[in-house]
Amino acid sequence: MYNTNRIVIIGGGSAGWMSAATLINYFPNRDITLIESPNVPIMGVGESTLGYIKFWMSSLGIDEKDFFKHTDASYKLSIKFTDFYKKDYGSFHYPFGSPAQTSELGINSWQYKKYYYPETDPEDYCDSNYPWMPCIRQNKIPIDDGRFGEFKMDWCSAYHFDAVKFANWLRENYCKPKGVKHILSEVRNIEVDENGIKEIILDDGSKVTSDLYVDCTGWKSLLLGNALKEPFDSYSDIIPNNRAWATQIPYLDKEKELEPYTNCTAISNGWVWNIPLWSRIGTGYVYSDKFISKEGALEEFKTHLNSNKMTVSDKKRNLDDLKFKDIEMRIGIHERTWVKNVIAIGLSAGFIEPLESNGLYTVHEFLNKLVETIGRERVNQWDLDGYNYATKKMYDYFAKFVSLHYLLSQRDDSEYWIDMSKRSVSHRMEEFLNDSFSELLRSKYISHQHDKSGGLHCISAGLNYPIVSPYNIKNSIFYNYNDGYKKLVDSLMEVWKNNKSYGEKLTKDCPSVYEYIRQNFYC
Repeated sequence: MYNTNRIVIIGGGSAGWMSAATLINYFPNRDITLIESPNVPIMGVGESTLGYIKFWMSSLGIDEKDFFKHTDASYKLSIKFTDFYKKDYGSFHYPFGSPAQTSELGINSWQYKKYYYPETDPEDYCDSNYPWMPCIRQNKIPIDDGRFGEFKMDWCSAYHFDAVKFANWLRENYCKPKGVKHILSEVRNIEVDENGIKEIILDDGSKVTSDLYVDCTGWKSLLLGNALKEPFDSYSDIIPNNRAWATQIPYLDKEKELEPYTNCTAISNGWVWNIPLWSRIGTGYVYSDKFISKEGALEEFKTHLNSNKMTVSDKKRNLDDLKFKDIEMRIGIHERTWVKNVIAIGLSAGFIEPLESNGLYTVHEFLNKLVETIGRERVNQWDLDGYNYATKKMYDYFAKFVSLHYLLSQRDDSEYWIDMSKRSVSHRMEEFLNDSFSELLRSKYISHQHDKSGGLHCISAGLNYPIVSPYNIKNSIFYNYNDGYKKLVDSLMEVWKNNKSYGEKLTKDCPSVYEYIRQNFYC
């Protein structure tokens, strides 16, 4: 058992300063210090976030009006997936917020519609269940006054922002004013004993000791991985990608390209992200070097940037002045992320890959669990074990969710996609096979409560993989001795049609993303 009154964070960036902000907010009387190198560049991952970050910010008392314009921020209402099902097939969305409930079947009503009318496009799923989809498609911000049903800006949106600027804003405007000590120095040496880290020696020879050390050193994992030698659990068997090329591109037509969603486009050996910030677009190609060299991937990426998927009004981008960053990713997580007196947050703990914007998600969610764990000031092995179990389970579940974007794909246009279709990963996916799809897959009866696993229902529909299988629907009809579901679906067809028309009508009065953000933050 030991105290956590003195906490030293090693490493800055998003993970370091989010850790410092969280700890100084919940424990203002504890001694919190952040040490970062003046010479190591910040990775800057995490330009796209999930809605959970809004709760984290709210819990810290951070208002978006405070940081928005300082971080080049814009709004995110959805994630768009293009060509993940099949090559040149089209796209589908995973909108944020709760889907509308149109009948006693809940959102599974649409699965019955697909059963009775198989020609229904998978993209129709979100159009039927999210009244604000017309806004998303037309690059508009829904009016937040109840007319769009369950839509609330606080609950149904996240952010795109410059992760480096966000870290700097936290440092100067939140952490340091609240009392976080900041030391710019290289770590020269790390002394270890039976309790974990004994002391850290800086480049000027000074020694730093602490009750708890937070490792935010990125993929180097200087404390947890290098000093304490905690084993690393690779997830490369279910996550195929291990490298990325990243760059920043200017807008060709800002009003058209400032979209309220992250666009993920599958190509031959991975996928390309497109994240519209206020002043520019962040983009990158996530791929596997098992199937293509980094030089070949860069050429593929450049070809994509000048393809018709990225052009506006027949304008081509000038790629000569762009700076491309080569990123080697460490995919997986340490077996334990809290060992003795060291806890890893961010990339030093683990990373899945950029799909589904999980980089900053694991940071603030691990921090939420850390705050809960050290609330009593002294921790014991039970506390450490509980934290490690909870965070590993959280990571593991999200990694499996991300892997389904590949495993459920029907693409077969390259060795990369063919390899994904052949992978046997049942040893990893037991939770999804027996829990997430739950009774919907295993029982002859239908459970009309959709699963609680985030956007799984959107991803399954978009990839044409029915959560409620036709077999189960037939069984449900048989055991209910009638086909009343057909009448219900036919009655809902008119409801869905009217809802879509109503949504389209409302959208006409909604501001564009560009106008909304400009007037509220950048005027």
